[in-house]
Amino acid sequence: MDTNFSLIFDFILDYYGTSNIFWIFYVLNLIFGALSFQLGFARKLPLIKTIFVYIMLAVGTYILTIFSILKLPITESLLVVAIVLAIYRLRLYKQRQAKE
Repeated sequence: MDTNFSLIFDFILDYYGTSNIFWIFYVLNLIFGALSFQLGFARKLPLIKTIFVYIMLAVGTYILTIFSILKLPITESLLVVAIVLAIYRLRLYKQRQAKE
């Protein structure tokens, strides 16, 4: 029984090959991680603290990208988290709009 949970990995490998696979995954993970942070966890911070948070996010994304290359479903998980948080924020916005 083949348990391959890495659909995005297979897609990128088929269409782009292995030449820049690390950087493709790094950018995807960084985008989905920043989007998830912005939708779910971000507060209004001063500029220096915001820059520091995103630098640490970029460093952490490097580690997550290594796991993505090892065919763990990190990118897929970040995508699902971003979608769920976007739905949550949309429903929260609609509820607040209806309340007013």
